[in-house]
Amino acid sequence: MGRWQPDARGRLAHAAFALYRERGFEQTTVSEIAERAGLTERTFFRHFADKREVLFAGAQALQELLVSTVAKAPVSLAPIDAVAAGLGAAGAFLQEGPELAQQRQAIIVASAELQERELIKLASLASALAEALRRRGVNDPAASLTAEAGIAVFKVAFERWVLQANQQDLPRLIRESLDELRAVTAGR
Repeated sequence: MGRWQPDARGRLAHAAFALYRERGFEQTTVSEIAERAGLTERTFFRHFADKREVLFAGAQALQELLVSTVAKAPVSLAPIDAVAAGLGAAGAFLQEGPELAQQRQAIIVASAELQERELIKLASLASALAEALRRRGVNDPAASLTAEAGIAVFKVAFERWVLQANQQDLPRLIRESLDELRAVTAGR
């Protein structure tokens, strides 16, 4: 492929995913990703800070979606229901790319470094959700507990979705996981 062809970012991501699956994340270099995409390393670094960020490039958009949905939720909603609205929006957003999500998760599970980065991303999402709840007037520790519980619900639902070969609806799995949490905390 020539360097002049469009969608350099997409080509780099596609090349990276293919190489990570073929060779593993740790064994793949930025140079190899760029070469596979028909681009230069310099072009790679214009689009991604490092080779991990190919897998985490959408984290900021996901966080913004979660936070904005919580912020726009009706004031009358309980904090957990405002978080549930945000998680539902995130689930619908991720539902659009199930094959990519499944590939991404398989790559992350195979690498301790990427698992650590995923946990950092989830902690960042929980912090952002807690701050969004505080702006809605929810005090701590309720804001932090609700946000952490929401992220736990999301994580469990996402893992179920990926393991079931994406045959189920992610927003529905999020609702079911939240219902399970509610049942456990209610002592049912």
